[in-house]
Amino acid sequence: QVQLVESGGGLVQPGGSLRLSCAASGFTLDYHEIGWFRQAPGKEREGVSCYSSKDGRTAYADSVKGRFTSSRGNAKNTVYLQMNSLVPEDTAVYFCASTLCIGDPAGWVSMAATWGQGTQVTVSS
Repeated sequence: QVQLVESGGGLVQPGGSLRLSCAASGFTLDYHEIGWFRQAPGKEREGVSCYSSKDGRTAYADSVKGRFTSSRGNAKNTVYLQMNSLVPEDTAVYFCASTLCIGDPAGWVSMAATWGQGTQVTVSS
């Protein structure tokens, strides 16, 4: 069964950090592209980052550039999202999904398939 499972969300104060994990099962991440997405209450789902296992490159939405980093770790079938300098506007449910890292973040959303169940990130003092 093809599946993606996110973990690592929680409550963090502004300026803090969290690391999210996206673990794949039923398929290997080799030659796949994995996007991180988020959806805040009342807002549309938006692309955050897009990591390509083909070349190790990652693209980021402007809103998170310089603060978030996506990478594939030693657990080869896992992709991480390291989030630093968090602000309240980062509060959302975060999802990972297989996608194509082409175009802009809206394009990553439209090409996404095999979504995980999401993990809540709340940035609040």
